[in-house]
Amino acid sequence: MKTTLLIQARTNSSRLPAKALLPVVGIPLIVLAAKRAANTGHHVIVVTSNESTDDVLCDVLQKWDIDYFRGDLDNTLKRFVDALEFMADDEIVIRLTGDNVLPDGQFLDEMLKDFTEKELDYLCSGGQISGLPYGVSAEITLVGHLRYALSQAKDLFDREHVTPKVIERFGQTYFDRYSDLNMYNYRCTVDTLDDYLHICKLFLGTDDPEKVSLSKLLTILKKLSPEVLSSKNARHLVLGTAQFGMNYGLANEIGQPSQLEVNSIVQTAISNGIQYIDTARAYGESERVLGKALTGNWSSRATIITKLAPLDDCLINTDVKLVKTYVEQSVYKSCNFLDIKSLDVVMLHRAKHLTEWGGAAWNELIKLQKLNVINQLGVSVQSPEEAMMALNFPEVEFIQLPFNILDHRWENVVKRIESVRQDRKLIVHARSALLQGLITSKRVDLWERANCLNAGEVIDWLQNKAEVFADGDLLGLALRYVCSQNWVDGVVVGVETNEQLCENLVKLDHDDWSADMYKMITLDRPHISTQTLNPSQWNHH
Repeated sequence: MKTTLLIQARTNSSRLPAKALLPVVGIPLIVLAAKRAANTGHHVIVVTSNESTDDVLCDVLQKWDIDYFRGDLDNTLKRFVDALEFMADDEIVIRLTGDNVLPDGQFLDEMLKDFTEKELDYLCSGGQISGLPYGVSAEITLVGHLRYALSQAKDLFDREHVTPKVIERFGQTYFDRYSDLNMYNYRCTVDTLDDYLHICKLFLGTDDPEKVSLSKLLTILKKLSPEVLSSKNARHLVLGTAQFGMNYGLANEIGQPSQLEVNSIVQTAISNGIQYIDTARAYGESERVLGKALTGNWSSRATIITKLAPLDDCLINTDVKLVKTYVEQSVYKSCNFLDIKSLDVVMLHRAKHLTEWGGAAWNELIKLQKLNVINQLGVSVQSPEEAMMALNFPEVEFIQLPFNILDHRWENVVKRIESVRQDRKLIVHARSALLQGLITSKRVDLWERANCLNAGEVIDWLQNKAEVFADGDLLGLALRYVCSQNWVDGVVVGVETNEQLCENLVKLDHDDWSADMYKMITLDRPHISTQTLNPSQWNHH
């Protein structure tokens, strides 16, 4: 059966303009992508736009004797279908992108074999199931399926991403031949300047960049990416940044990290697949320091969650207009300090602000969301009661709550979360997994300052469970317990050094515990008071 490879490319990329023309070992990026994909004999067509901005791109392709097709700039799916106008419905088409230069003919042949032998309608590579780095991606389907997708495409998402309607119709099958590589936290796409420089290093010294095998490039990629430590559960970690802006935590003996150290922490976190970074207006200089660490397009690779200012200057009888002004000021200060035009997620720092002042603060956030200043909204809660209240607000898509291996309060909330998730998107992040470092401390005096009246019993119980379930490692026990809860999407963990972050990543490079396992762990859990579970009630002096 005839197969055609279509590589989409354009010049007006927003984050790295004209990246398709940037040279890699003397070859334009798009040319290298095309020649590697065609190195076992496949017919490759670069599909680009008919806008004048892509005239130079087409001149370059013509110079290198690479076929191209020009079509609709804003409707990528139509561009694909138009490029396949004279092909039969049952012919195979492979979709590639010009910023991913690693896929080669041999790799695509392996995917094609899988596609035809299993008589599939759709096959893709990428992500955890494939085990391949971000940037080793391809999609295979039939020409007729793309024509169907175009007839059904109703919105910009469907038109821009080409295959959503195909996936909706036939399901998403992953090519899993390389699943044991566990390299999905590695990165080899070109989206930023850092990415481009990384790809240049990857191909530097290769004898024939157009024909060097994917397997050899992946070996080089591992050597060039020593910062990648985790292959499994980094996705569970949410990087907490309170330490970046102030001295934070009862057991913190290191203090605030330098800007250089913060840069290293943030980049290591993102490189290992951590998606969310948590900050707040109330965390001292945290937003400003984080904003500096995210320069150079690092912010495009992470989702930043910030919390509204606590509104301490607003009394119960404060004028509603003034409350709205404070909310607006807080949001735009966050934009300024983080050096971004709009905020990914904004949470109320205090759940009571959902209803105080007649809901003025919350309504102002909803207004700013409609103005595209904020993408998603959420609430940080202190107790199960606050969580239950927050779940009643349909605009709440994120909830952050305190939860750890000693916390016994959340059973009813979990049932409510599961019910809400049947109706809408809801992401739950747990903080205080280490109780500000207390859970890993064996110092009785610190536990007593946290109002724990049975400190010796608690310390002994934690140590015993660590010996039995985590090779004596208290940190591993605490983190793995929270991450294993199927209702928790992420655990917020703050660090003062990159070394601490790396330690956490290694601790979580294990499979989750089963529900039976973590229930067995807590069968004989000692009871501690809500005063111990709430750090705001501790004696910090």
